[in-house]
Amino acid sequence: MFDQSGQWIHLETFDDFDNGLSELIDLWSSKATKAVKESALAHFKEDLAGAVLNWADNRARSKKYAAIGKELAEFEEALR
Repeated sequence: MFDQSGQWIHLETFDDFDNGLSELIDLWSSKATKAVKESALAHFKEDLAGAVLNWADNRARSKKYAAIGKELAEFEEALR
């Protein structure tokens, strides 16, 4: 998600999002600052929204990305 210099690495493939969600959850369990955690969450959501729009015409891929979105929503609910 973030490279060594702290720059966000955009997520592009389904595997990026699948692995990225696990990394995001791990990040929130770590001692990272709240700003880093919130930044990662915002970037993840932005990249996911772009992927959903990109694959809106592909029903199979759209379902996969919707599943990631559902897991993300469950994670966000657990944060509250």
